[in-house]
Amino acid sequence: MPELPEVETYARQLAVLKGRTFLGAQVDWARSVPTGAEALGPRIAGQTILAVQRRGKYIVFQLSDDWLLVHLKMTGELQVQPAREPVDIHHRVVFDLDGGEQLRFHDPRKFGRVYLVADPAEVTGPLGPEPLEELFTPEVLQVRLHGRRGRLKSLLLDQTFVAGLGNIYADEALHRARLHPLRAADTLTADEQARLYQAIRDVLAQGVANRGTNLDWAYTQGTNQDALRVFHRHGQPCPTCGTPVERILVGQRGTHFCPQCQPPPPRGGAG
Repeated sequence: MPELPEVETYARQLAVLKGRTFLGAQVDWARSVPTGAEALGPRIAGQTILAVQRRGKYIVFQLSDDWLLVHLKMTGELQVQPAREPVDIHHRVVFDLDGGEQLRFHDPRKFGRVYLVADPAEVTGPLGPEPLEELFTPEVLQVRLHGRRGRLKSLLLDQTFVAGLGNIYADEALHRARLHPLRAADTLTADEQARLYQAIRDVLAQGVANRGTNLDWAYTQGTNQDALRVFHRHGQPCPTCGTPVERILVGQRGTHFCPQCQPPPPRGGAG
């Protein structure tokens, strides 16, 4: 699933749609639109795109009256195509744009979601802070870690804790911070909390600068996969110490770490 750097890259690419006007929409898969498939077309018709942004893993279109939010999930993709071209069987929602084009939501696995709301907080309200914003400080992370007994890897994947992190960047941040993914969040020292904060910021900033990690996602030609230290490097040498990278399951998610650089949690510290 695309994470903060990939969604940020995609949102920047879609910013070319600023100033375009929606003429309507057709929904092929009603579950793709939790806010109402039948109402989507009439409600969005005539609305102009004022900005394209990102919040967590959501692409956010600010419209003249409402907000259009898209969560790509595993296989979602937004494609701008001429209206005359045939619609693919995997296009779940098709938006008509001025100028004879369409914005098509292509989603073979049907997990992606499209929301049209008056206030984006209706969808993004539960999300945690944006880790690359100035308001996300070491003190904020320290407060959010206080009293949290869960495993670090699982906590970093919780979008209500910090928005935008996923499997790739959680593994990378924990490696940089030299923290085992099974460490309990409430066992971190002040120094370890500071290391985790900086590692989260560094891996995400690097991912954005590299235009995302390209795992065959059509909307990014990013190069961050070349900079990954542990993710999908099971059995390969750790770039820091040379120890083979190991893979375990944490909360049913494949998790990669270096057993030398990221020592196992102390007794009672596995969450």
